[in-house]
Amino acid sequence: MSYDNNFYPITQVNGASVPGDIPCPTGYTWKLSDVSASDAGRTEDALMHKKLITQKRHLELEWENVYRNEAAAILAAFNTEYFDVTYWDVLTNGYRTDTFYSGDRESPMYNMALGIQSSVKFNIIER
Repeated sequence: MSYDNNFYPITQVNGASVPGDIPCPTGYTWKLSDVSASDAGRTEDALMHKKLITQKRHLELEWENVYRNEAAAILAAFNTEYFDVTYWDVLTNGYRTDTFYSGDRESPMYNMALGIQSSVKFNIIER
């Protein structure tokens, strides 16, 4: 089956196609975090000295009601120390590819007999 990736928030994870090799997430939250110098902060006159070094993207991802084999494929795709992800970047209004690492992953069981996980969810942070 052929997919038009212009409708998906993520299109690739370490060479795996989304959707295709792994399903498209049902939840996608884009975040941007500022990274400040170690000596940044407020001085005694209450003036903030941000000393911005760079900005990093965070993506909060969730897949709802997935079969166990899909949950395993999702978790395996993000189970290396670092991985490349092609994703929709809200700031640039286009797709970009960056290297990420993963936060804690969770997947509550919904129905063991049917082999369905309630969800798979975690965040990924730009390296």
